[in-house]
Amino acid sequence: MCEFCHRHGEGKKWYLDARNYSEDLLSDIRRRGFIKKFFDSPNHLSDGDRALGKLGRFPAFLTRGIRRKITERQKVKHFGQVVPIEDVETILGFTTSAVRLACICRHSLLGGEYRHCYGLSLAPGGGEVVKLMREADPTYLIGPQTGGLEFMSGAEALEDMKNNEKDGLCHSVWTFVTPFLAGLCNCSLPGCMAMKASLAYRTPVMFRAEYVARVDPEKCSGCGLRTEVCPFHAFFPHELRAKARIDLRKCYGCGVCRSVCAKGALGLVDRDSAPETASLWL
Repeated sequence: MCEFCHRHGEGKKWYLDARNYSEDLLSDIRRRGFIKKFFDSPNHLSDGDRALGKLGRFPAFLTRGIRRKITERQKVKHFGQVVPIEDVETILGFTTSAVRLACICRHSLLGGEYRHCYGLSLAPGGGEVVKLMREADPTYLIGPQTGGLEFMSGAEALEDMKNNEKDGLCHSVWTFVTPFLAGLCNCSLPGCMAMKASLAYRTPVMFRAEYVARVDPEKCSGCGLRTEVCPFHAFFPHELRAKARIDLRKCYGCGVCRSVCAKGALGLVDRDSAPETASLWL
């Protein structure tokens, strides 16, 4: 279990605890201010991208300390965790509202509107978080030239996320001042700031999933499709008719590889059950 499970989930998966989605947590003035500022100024992500890019110019001993501080700060403010589609379905089953909106990361890094993010709430109509977004008045998000906020049923949202998964996008949950959870995203490079920070800049801002991928060699046909779809490049290069092999140190346990495996040879196991990955979260 990751540290958030022990700290915010009583030893169980913290993101499956409905209390962490509760509107009661929005009585915190600091949290409300953070949410409004987050959506009001998308440029903070592009600014952060440039700042992280510059870290490579400094000595390694110095940047290691800076990266650790950034990670610890983000754990308090805005941190995520990769979740497979089964856990997404559970989350959508107990939350009341699912609101699809433009992705702030892709808006900042790529430009344009990519609708891969969801706001979640236990309250109807998006709850207080939607009110705070509207108070921030982010033109890129709810302006007249955008798709606005789309209110969807849990079943509609789940189907959309399954389609995203077929395109190689992994799912992740996000805090707005931990432990309050209000975001469910569908992530991929080059447009996801969290993946870019964690992988390219070696500054983790999200935990790996509570799972890790496993291959059943008896079922694997050696088709090589899993290599193409894995968003974390966790499979060793494909060789003709060779069975799939996973670099467990790269695997985030998202389960996206399963979406292209017609033989059912790929699956997920608890991260704790694999000694080599049991303590590998960042």
